[in-house]
Amino acid sequence: MKLVNIGFGSMVSAQRVVAIVSPDSAPVKRLGQEARERGVLIDASFGRKTRSVLVMDSGHVVWSSLPTEQISTQLGEGPEIEEETP
Repeated sequence: MKLVNIGFGSMVSAQRVVAIVSPDSAPVKRLGQEARERGVLIDASFGRKTRSVLVMDSGHVVWSSLPTEQISTQLGEGPEIEEETP
C-alpha cells in the first residue's frame, strides 16, 4: 500500500484517493460541510489554511494544507493536461 504525505506527518492511502480538488468553489465548501455533518470529515490542515480537499472512495473528505499540485506529484500522477488538436 502506497501512502501519500498530506502534511504535518499525516498520510492517506494513494489507492483510496478519488479526487484532489481546490477548496475555493462553493460546491467543494458544501461537500466539506456535509462531510462534517455526517462525521466523515478529516481535518489534516491542523488549523492552517486548507489548500486542497481529498475525496476518498470511502466517502471521507480530507482537508490538507498542502497545495493540490504537491499532493498529485507525490501520487506520481501529475495533473493531466489535454493538448488541443488543430
